[in-house]
Amino acid sequence: MTTATATSSDASSTSGLNWTPRLWGTLIVLCAAMFLDALDVSMVGVALPSIGSELHLSTSTLQWVVSGYVLGYGGLLLLGGRAADLLGRRRVFLVALGVFAAASLVGGLVDDGALLIGARFLKGVSAAFTAPAGLSIITTTFAEGPARNRALSIYTTCGASGFSLGLVLSGLLTSVGWRWTFLMPVPVALLALLVAVRLLPRPVEERAQGGYDVLGAITGTATVLLLVFTVTEAQGAGWLSPRTLGSLGVVAVLAAAFLAIESRAAHPLVRLGIFRNGSVARANLVAFAMAGAYGGFQFVVTLFLQHLLGWSALKMALGLLPAGAMIALSAPFMGKVVDRFGTGRLLPLGLLSLTAAFALFLRLDEHSSYPVLVLPSMALLGIGFMLAFPSVNIAATSGVADEEQGLASGLVNTAIQVGTAVVLAGATAMITAGSAGGDSPQAQLDGYRPALLFVTAVSLVGLLIAATGALLDRRRGSAAVPVLDAPPAGSDRPSADEVRTAPAPEHVRDAVLTRS
Repeated sequence: MTTATATSSDASSTSGLNWTPRLWGTLIVLCAAMFLDALDVSMVGVALPSIGSELHLSTSTLQWVVSGYVLGYGGLLLLGGRAADLLGRRRVFLVALGVFAAASLVGGLVDDGALLIGARFLKGVSAAFTAPAGLSIITTTFAEGPARNRALSIYTTCGASGFSLGLVLSGLLTSVGWRWTFLMPVPVALLALLVAVRLLPRPVEERAQGGYDVLGAITGTATVLLLVFTVTEAQGAGWLSPRTLGSLGVVAVLAAAFLAIESRAAHPLVRLGIFRNGSVARANLVAFAMAGAYGGFQFVVTLFLQHLLGWSALKMALGLLPAGAMIALSAPFMGKVVDRFGTGRLLPLGLLSLTAAFALFLRLDEHSSYPVLVLPSMALLGIGFMLAFPSVNIAATSGVADEEQGLASGLVNTAIQVGTAVVLAGATAMITAGSAGGDSPQAQLDGYRPALLFVTAVSLVGLLIAATGALLDRRRGSAAVPVLDAPPAGSDRPSADEVRTAPAPEHVRDAVLTRS
């Protein structure tokens, strides 16, 4: 069942909204870890030129400072989620957070490119274990409904804040020295670790039953690792090169083997039946599209502002601040918004706002001004992530048993990381092909616009999936709230009043809220 449930003194408050200081402290610690995990995805971006200059790294080597983290994070999330279920969420979270702090310290002190990339990979691996463990601690500690929605909204908003504020902090820290982008998380991670040891409860744990799916772990992890590696390297090797096509072929074979193993394993790493839950399946697809589109957009914006408009790292950080600030400030009240309107309504609205933000940026040119071009997109990005990021995480874990919360958390986080890697690789290829290697302003714009069209289209696909899910939930909600006549005498069938006053299941409440 659960590895990190509330203590007996807190248990009664996990289903309500009057939480004890211990519960608040637990949530804050988990939020800090999630913030750091998300922050590291994007924080190193602005520092890359300084890193390359000081360590004498080529462009092809420098990209692995970013890709190494994504490779470790995205490649091992499924294993991290299942490990949390089987080994204990508290234990996995604490060990992985300690590794994250150590790898951050090493990354800030090394003077060798290979060691720096290794430290980034190790940080990604540790994040692959802290993220699903932390999310599943929340979903098994707070009862499904308003309490869990509130906790998840705060938690995921912190993750979105880290993701969006990464470039902002990177610009500020790089102006002091690139090493601070690695060293800054160290004291935060250590403080979170010390508090987590104190606050995360140690009940008699009832872990998920079953053995270890070794073959599933090997093939599943190898599939995701090779996929992320292939799409990252495809830009340099060529998308139609024998190396890329051969690697994609191996990915297909590994994926087929993984599915065959999971369908027959007594205790699978990924129980395929979890995707029969339509909310989980759609949430993972939407997470893939949403994170991928934003990752590609962020890359285009960084190149456009720094290379074409000549902005400094600090100016760019301040220019992107509105989106991150809006997301961070929304954390206290997004839970109430989710309870009021339901994820079925908020998720499409969030994707619509994100898609509009990307589409508006298509107006870019060499004379673009901040108020006309950048600020409107930043405002729409802030609104979009406020609405969509908590909603997609709530939807991805709704209706899932406690013993599979680590799996559900690992799946949605994997979708986010793989989506970022795949769409970013596609956007990079379009920038290179469109500019044809030219450095003139027009050549650069000819590369940026196709990439922006691509990320807008990906976001639109996510919007259509979210809207389809909302429509299906609305139809199911209409059929799921019957009004019964009075039961026959002596019958155990509930009366109409009992039906009207009984609490509806979560998916029905969500659907009814969507219709209201």
